[in-house]
Amino acid sequence: MKFQTINNLLLLLLLLLLHIFPATSVATTVPAYTPADHILLNCGASGVFKDTSHRSWVGDAGLKFMPANAAAISLSSTASNIYPNVSPFPYHTARIFSNSFTYTFPITKGQKFLRLYFYPNTYSDHNTSKSLFSVSANSFTLLTNFSAFLHSQNSSQPSFMKEFTIDVQDYNQTLVLTLSPEPYSTGFVNGIEIVSIPDEIYLHRNDSIKHVGKNTQIFHLGRNSALETVYRLNVGGGRVNIEDDSGMYRAWYPDDDYLSGQAFGYTQAIGNSEVNATVPYIAPDIVYTSARMTYNTSSLNWEFPMDSGFNYLVRLHFCEFTQGVTKSGQRTFSILLNNIVADIAADVVSWAGGHLIPTFEDYTIWLPDYHNDRGKQNLGLSLSPNSAKDRQYRNAFLNGLEIFKLNRTNGSLASANPELLVESFELTVKPKQEKKIRVMSIIFGSVVGFLAVAGVSAFLICRRLKPSYGSAAESSFQPSSTTSTSTTSTNADLHPWKSCRYFSLAEIKAATSNLDRNSIIGRGGFGCVYMGVIDDGATTVAIKRLNPSSNQGAHEFLTEIHMLSKLRHLHLVSLIGYCDEDGKMILVYDYMAHGSLHDHLYTSHNPQLSWKQRLQISMGAAKGLHYLHTVAEHAVIHRDVKSTNILLDRNWVAKISDFGLSKMVDSNDFFTHISTNVKGTYGYLDPKYFSTHQLTRKSDVYAFGVVLFELISGRAAVDVRLDEEQHSLAVWARFCVREGRVEGLIDSNLEGQISAGCLDVFVGIAGRCIHIQPLERPSMADVVMGLELAAALQETTVVYDDDNDSGGIRSDQSQVVVSMDVICGTNCSESTG
Repeated sequence: MKFQTINNLLLLLLLLLLHIFPATSVATTVPAYTPADHILLNCGASGVFKDTSHRSWVGDAGLKFMPANAAAISLSSTASNIYPNVSPFPYHTARIFSNSFTYTFPITKGQKFLRLYFYPNTYSDHNTSKSLFSVSANSFTLLTNFSAFLHSQNSSQPSFMKEFTIDVQDYNQTLVLTLSPEPYSTGFVNGIEIVSIPDEIYLHRNDSIKHVGKNTQIFHLGRNSALETVYRLNVGGGRVNIEDDSGMYRAWYPDDDYLSGQAFGYTQAIGNSEVNATVPYIAPDIVYTSARMTYNTSSLNWEFPMDSGFNYLVRLHFCEFTQGVTKSGQRTFSILLNNIVADIAADVVSWAGGHLIPTFEDYTIWLPDYHNDRGKQNLGLSLSPNSAKDRQYRNAFLNGLEIFKLNRTNGSLASANPELLVESFELTVKPKQEKKIRVMSIIFGSVVGFLAVAGVSAFLICRRLKPSYGSAAESSFQPSSTTSTSTTSTNADLHPWKSCRYFSLAEIKAATSNLDRNSIIGRGGFGCVYMGVIDDGATTVAIKRLNPSSNQGAHEFLTEIHMLSKLRHLHLVSLIGYCDEDGKMILVYDYMAHGSLHDHLYTSHNPQLSWKQRLQISMGAAKGLHYLHTVAEHAVIHRDVKSTNILLDRNWVAKISDFGLSKMVDSNDFFTHISTNVKGTYGYLDPKYFSTHQLTRKSDVYAFGVVLFELISGRAAVDVRLDEEQHSLAVWARFCVREGRVEGLIDSNLEGQISAGCLDVFVGIAGRCIHIQPLERPSMADVVMGLELAAALQETTVVYDDDNDSGGIRSDQSQVVVSMDVICGTNCSESTG
């Protein structure tokens, strides 16, 4: 009693001191959410284990959640075949059952995330690739006739998690989870997670949600509603791991794989400290610090494969962080779902109540069941800026996106399993079904056999009709029209991509742990890039897998193979091989250990490049482009030169990559143009090409000039956070050079590193590259010469520090013999006009 009194007095004193001397150092933001319930059950295990995010998983053996006869109706086992990238907890052990099995969890009232973890494998002679089972939670049916194996194969993920949102109000504050195998089958589960979430964060019992459709209606999500998470995306940003979420352990993934249409927009980012997140558990701050934005009046478009026959909740996350957009009405845009208007004038500042304040908008939409393609269809999302000419900010943007499936009126969220090749899935069937399945197998086999014969015949016919090509050479590109008495018949019949290696899909999966997400090292409009190993681990490679829904389709895939199988140069990325199997288009390249130039200019965790490194990178990339523009009879226009397509190997050697948009031209006529649709990346596009659709090698020169200014300024090609006149780096660079304000362009990290002579020549050649008139731009040969001159001037500079000088830079330029007039015009500082 005495000690209790002392403690109370101390607490009272502490409160009094805090009242008199407020703790001004304490952050004013709302802290991350702390869940009332957080259960992590490692099924089929005993003991406590920590996963890679330092969360503690408890084995289910003997716990109160289990039924009394658990040992009699189930068994626990360890997976027989374990992929190296599959997390041990909870995936390496499983609870296997052949009869209905129920977990009962006593929990607090309120909304919960229920996460089920699956790793289809062989457990104690039980092959779970054949498992079919159903799952229910309280009054909701979550899964029916569910095959974890089919879902794993469809997503190319050996292990995966399914997340549901349930409101627990009845059932004596318990969550009753029942797993029921289908007849003649078994069921299994590797892990179960239950996390309390704030009431009304997803299931709004009081708020109404706008329904998008022909018959506009208002949706209410209450106690009879449950959700399945389908997508959770950090739009325009990278992956957000569960430990970086705001207390509910949600993973947020990049949106690159779901972009569609002609324009993918561009990304913008700010620091976390700038966001005024008053409710941090809606989404982590980092989601609101990056965004994907449209190019002025273009649109942003995404497509998401979905199950038909359900309503969906679509949540769009916004945070207006563009400098200057602080008032309602300054930027508005339309939002469309499946080409139906959800909002005609979305105004983020108005919704949020100010600048740098996160907000979100919810919509529901019905996807009817057309009974085709096994009940699958795409849900389209489009953002289009309002085109009022008097509006200063005419683009749309999005920071984050969540899509949830809503239960049907019968409480079911279950849908059909995805399709898979018949030979991959052998279902144990009842004896009475065998005859029917045998007949169907004969019909199926006949159809497949006919299609296979037809496909082979078509391939052989097409192969005979395709032109033949000469053999690949280290420094030449020989088209089929080139003839030579010394060319052998074998070389004459060589298909363009026969000169590089073919990989089977099994080899690709083996190289990347079954295309595991943890192997992803990059993303783009084309899809994902994985790091892998081939030749028994002797060679590290980069594997680019084309997203089937990507804007870059089969044509770009074949173009990449066609170009790189013939082109060989120190400063071009080497194509090792390709895979074209089961509709998957995959390219295998040399691994570039230091990633892209873009990564080192704009990613904070990478070390800053010195000026000498930047010079060497610029010269290497220039030589690669010069080779493309002058190779053999048919030169190559890259058409997508940018800092993300300049890669750096382990020795920091620059290499040009990504030839999916490239075009061939006549090498003998430097001013030959191709009339073609405009493709490329905003900020690097040649204005003349954009307006006339006439593509020339000078279009590559323009884009490379933008890269040169990126190198010296450390600024992105487009940055809408800056004042409007500085949005485009090329426009701002032309202004600075013309006005003699070059010092305003130089990256502060390069202070004291660049000699005056080097700076003059570098800026002079870069300025000529981005000249509005293509005829005024230099050739890549001149660019290479100019950069070599800049490097020579830098190397002949000596640093002095003596009694007469306070320290600085002096140039000894007596050895420089190249004419600066040839390189950067009569006057370098005025070369851009």
